[in-house]
Amino acid sequence: MNEVVTLAHGNGGRFMRELIRDVFLRHLDNANLDISADAASLPPASGTMVFTTDGFIVDPLEFPGGDIGLLAVHGVVNDLAVMGATPRWLSLSCFIEEGFEIARLERIAISLGRAARDCNVAVVTGDTKVVPRGHGGGLYMAMSGIGWRDPEIMLGMANIRAGDCILVNGTLGDHGTAIILARNEFGLHSDLHSDCASVLPFAAAATQIPGLRFMRDPTRGGIATVANEISLETGLRVVLDEARLPLSEAVRGVCEMLGYDPHYLASEGRVIAVIDPAYAESLLAVWRSIPGGDQAAMIGRIETGRPLVVLSTRLGGERLLDELEDDPLPRIC
Repeated sequence: MNEVVTLAHGNGGRFMRELIRDVFLRHLDNANLDISADAASLPPASGTMVFTTDGFIVDPLEFPGGDIGLLAVHGVVNDLAVMGATPRWLSLSCFIEEGFEIARLERIAISLGRAARDCNVAVVTGDTKVVPRGHGGGLYMAMSGIGWRDPEIMLGMANIRAGDCILVNGTLGDHGTAIILARNEFGLHSDLHSDCASVLPFAAAATQIPGLRFMRDPTRGGIATVANEISLETGLRVVLDEARLPLSEAVRGVCEMLGYDPHYLASEGRVIAVIDPAYAESLLAVWRSIPGGDQAAMIGRIETGRPLVVLSTRLGGERLLDELEDDPLPRIC
């Protein structure tokens, strides 16, 4: 096999077949993946089918704590998990730039396959395209996923009521900060790793607690964006408590030095939950008992009033967290 991807790897011929067989099939192989077929035949399952899709563009492609393959699996698994679903099957499309190192592509495929197995999901179909040199960012991925949900689980912003509590399962902004540091644009160094991970254990546990209203993973735009979406959709006021927001020292330090607002930084292994206040402490205790959940916190509440997001500061004041309109942060995806 060539050392780099060439346009011939995308022409539908021998090189393309060998690339799919030796890189992707080798590490993603499962009973439902048949590269000789144009679609996957899946076994029947019970419950409500939940379907999602997402695109993945990140620079650098490999970063402390993960890579684009890990990000793609966890991104789709998490989107299904916060809907109360159990993820089952994935579809993967790869857009590879001519000249991309095949050894690097295989590292990412290995990571992707390992993440899928850890999440108990399978890539069952997909597609590969090669774009000319200079027409891509090395490697882009598009991933779709299907999961099944108990029909009795009904989550959504329409369920949210004034008085509800807001919880998060861990520190915020780790992924966004790790990507900023990995680019080496500011001469800053840290041992911070991305929080890229599956939130399925936390989401599944939350669905067993009465009074759960809504869940969302705070990816692009961070906790501030999720809070603004809640406020705009419900017409209620969202209050976040700065003193309770779990931020690592590395995230705080980078934001202070570079002037970024950590409330808008992405997380890739976190889940935000809105729950009836009568059950908030129960959910918090459950999350803290799950490996990786020791930093889970109750970070805010829903109130009546004008629909906006307010940060209650450590000094006793308040400031607004507006909805993003421009692009004040480095693009990370």
